[in-house]
Amino acid sequence: MPYGFSEPPTAAPTRVPAPATATAAASGSPHGGAASAPPGLRARATRALRHAWPALAAYTAVRALGLLVFTVWAHRDHRGVRHLLMESWDCDWYLKIAQNGYAHELGTRIDGNNLAFFPLYPLLVRAGDALAPWLPRGAAGLSVSVAASLLAAWGIFAVGDRLYGRRAGVVLAVLWGSLPVALVQWMGYTESLFTALCAWSLYAVLSGRWLWAGSFAALAGLTRPTGVTVAAAVSLSALFALRRPPVVRPLRPLLGAVIAPLGWLAYVGWVGLRLGRWDGYFAVQKLWRNRWDGGVATWQRMRDLFVTERPALFVAMVTVVLLGAVVLFVLSAGDRQPLPLLVFSGLLLVIVLGSSGVYFPRARFLLPGFPLLLPVAVALARARAHVLVTVLSAAALMSAVCGGHMLLGWHGPP
Repeated sequence: MPYGFSEPPTAAPTRVPAPATATAAASGSPHGGAASAPPGLRARATRALRHAWPALAAYTAVRALGLLVFTVWAHRDHRGVRHLLMESWDCDWYLKIAQNGYAHELGTRIDGNNLAFFPLYPLLVRAGDALAPWLPRGAAGLSVSVAASLLAAWGIFAVGDRLYGRRAGVVLAVLWGSLPVALVQWMGYTESLFTALCAWSLYAVLSGRWLWAGSFAALAGLTRPTGVTVAAAVSLSALFALRRPPVVRPLRPLLGAVIAPLGWLAYVGWVGLRLGRWDGYFAVQKLWRNRWDGGVATWQRMRDLFVTERPALFVAMVTVVLLGAVVLFVLSAGDRQPLPLLVFSGLLLVIVLGSSGVYFPRARFLLPGFPLLLPVAVALARARAHVLVTVLSAAALMSAVCGGHMLLGWHGPP
């Protein structure tokens, strides 16, 4: 059985030893043992933030580089930076939902029903607009995404730190910020918010905090349709934990398992009631030409790209990301990652690759799958300092170039 439901094993030949400060951050004691008195929430948060600051600083630097390259490129092409980051493509859909609400009927228009977009992000945008009505259109959404990206980087670091040590956690957060489509993390999109909720939900599972795990998973289920992946990871892990005696408080894993899918089920059920049909949400997805076909459309698209077409650079990059994700999942399974991480990333891959929907956004759909990066992060964490710095710097620069091409060179949505 893969570890990860309470405390990590004391020794494993394939892991980088976690420093005492990592255990201290998780336990609340500066020495890694039981504290004489439970510290306050602010003190614990301060200690955890102090422990995570290298990851947050490095992640911010990587994304700042990407933003700088994109801004210079956009000005040279006479394109509006604010519009592209805050109001373009899906950003506009979310802004309109925040302002006007959801559609009341299914209709027949292809790619035209806003019920396909889940509600948590537009609700946060609406709240931001209400708190700061003087801000330009889209500023609240971008602020939510940037803040969520930092929380996501923190949660990703926490997972890597718990399993493989502080250095691996920092590398994992930087790698996530250096993905080819990482510019989306600082746009008015939902990927940052969704990744933050998934990361902290998975971290809560690894540390045995089942109510937190279920709550974060439920919120993730209100953010993106792939929220079902983290809900399944939490619920399945909780059920396995109940089978591993002794279970000190069996009610908490059970409650976590029940709470986790409630957000996704609530929105899908609400759409069905709004449209007056039990399959309302899935009917909306069909209007977006998105249905499950077991990967047939994906395979045909890849085959056409390599055999009969000369693909656009961005589409070729998406294909490389998809194939690389499959390889990384195989490596992750070979490393015997904890069950919740494998379930989450595996289901995410199955949904993204098994859908017949539009091909080119799929690299973005895989952004939340940060556990896939763990094999690379662990290998780099063991490398010499000059190798580590060189590889991460090259990845950050490549991400900046790919991000600029995604919004300025590719004539379509990311």
